Amino acid sequence: MNLHAMQQRKQEMGYSLATLSSLTGVPLGTLQKIFSGQTQRPRQTTLEKLAAVLQPTPAGTMRVAERAPAYNAGGIDPQRQGSYTIKDYFALPEDRRYELIDGVIYEMASPSRQHQVIAGALFSQLLRCVEEHGPADCYPYIAPLDVQLDRDNKTMVQPDVMLCCESEQQSGTRIFGAPAFIAEVLSPSSHQRDIFLKLHKYKNAGVKEYWVIYPERQKVVVYLLAQDDDVAVYTFDDTIPITISEGRCIISLTSIKGRLS
Repeated sequence: MNLHAMQQRKQEMGYSLATLSSLTGVPLGTLQKIFSGQTQRPRQTTLEKLAAVLQPTPAGTMRVAERAPAYNAGGIDPQRQGSYTIKDYFALPEDRRYELIDGVIYEMASPSRQHQVIAGALFSQLLRCVEEHGPADCYPYIAPLDVQLDRDNKTMVQPDVMLCCESEQQSGTRIFGAPAFIAEVLSPSSHQRDIFLKLHKYKNAGVKEYWVIYPERQKVVVYLLAQDDDVAVYTFDDTIPITISEGRCIISLTSIKGRLS
């Protein structure tokens, strides 16, 4: 994949250089020099990192390093991947967790203790903020809870923590439509899906703010999807604003650091 093709893919996917830097690990200054033409011969390793994010699949969708299940566990047929519907999703065994994304079924591993500590702390602080400041229609939720993200029959996800602010999407047994805020706590089994595929899906569905939380690095990457894909990076020692709350909600993960070892 040459640089011209990468530039086109970057525009097609709506990525800012800051977003691309966060996804690839390539410094922002390096990307600015590459895409402005200042650097004529980028390092091969840099190009490979860019291609891994921007390379389209044969079907024209974003490449995801994590493969969908290629086995029949739980009745999943690899030949049907891409054509599964919500009806199939609800027919899967109830003793396992799954997500359905664009007709592809992904099995989810049980969350680790560290994962639960982080998700629980975030949820409790969101709940306290909503109770203190509102608005009344907003309410936080924690997994497992089905989210019919695209309001169609091809996608059903279970974000770790979310904040919904539309009353009509919070009736019934699931969330119908895109939450305003979503946070995913990375685990080895979902790492690639959360930082590549879901970032793309959440943006297109209308999620305004997306947090990717790295437990081992104790880092939070905040994607402001409603603000030209602005990206901010925080550590667990920082106080982190929920940007869509206009300063009313501030999250601190400092107190849980000792519980993660």
